[in-house]
Amino acid sequence: MADSLREQQLRMASHIRDPQANPPPPGIEARRLAVYRQLFFGNLQSLLAGSFPVLHASLAAEHWLGLCEDFYANHRCHTPLFTEVGGEWVAYLQGRYDQPGWIAELAHYEWIETALLLSDAVEPEHDPQGDLVDGVPVLSSLAVPLAYAWPVSHIGPEHLPDEAPVEPTLLLAHRGAGHKVSFSRLAPLAHALLESLLAQPLSGREHLAALAEAAGVAPAATEAPGLALLLSLKAQGVVLGTRCGREPMFRAQMAVKA
Repeated sequence: MADSLREQQLRMASHIRDPQANPPPPGIEARRLAVYRQLFFGNLQSLLAGSFPVLHASLAAEHWLGLCEDFYANHRCHTPLFTEVGGEWVAYLQGRYDQPGWIAELAHYEWIETALLLSDAVEPEHDPQGDLVDGVPVLSSLAVPLAYAWPVSHIGPEHLPDEAPVEPTLLLAHRGAGHKVSFSRLAPLAHALLESLLAQPLSGREHLAALAEAAGVAPAATEAPGLALLLSLKAQGVVLGTRCGREPMFRAQMAVKA
């Protein structure tokens, strides 16, 4: 019995995705199938190379090609949108435990800029004049604290690390005025505070007290630097103000696990 149209399409798609593992559908010239594969796979490679230029330049051509071919053949994307293929690539690389750890982290670092640029997240309701100490500070939906084991901001074709440094790379990615995404280094206290703001709706004073307890120091040790930090983050637009009223506030978050 002849294959149905759907079966023929699936066989053709499987062959184009991975011709070594899937036989071609009958009745189609091999040369034509090769043209289709070159077209589709070539477009994917171009898309990934353009979205991850540093990673592309940092890997040997054979290494890059092998990853792209395996991604194309075996990763099942959960979105048909070209703008979201980068996130699928990051997820794929995070599952490739046989690769050097800096590869997935560098890809994530490059992807987060695009994710913030394309984000349609709406800023939560807030009081821009609220008291950051006694009120509940509100973090911008377009601000993402990041922690990497590898020095992602310094990796490139001329600097490929052999081992992760002792200290992590702590960064803040933020889309500010003019739709511009910027990255800045974070001190451990700043990163811990931003993660705490993400985790639970506490007053500024409670956040700082929790950080002091975690560090094993007296609350007074974090009050002055913590307040200065909150005010600095407010001036940068990273902290928007404080929560309005008493209703719970939920922050839409992107999947940004490094």
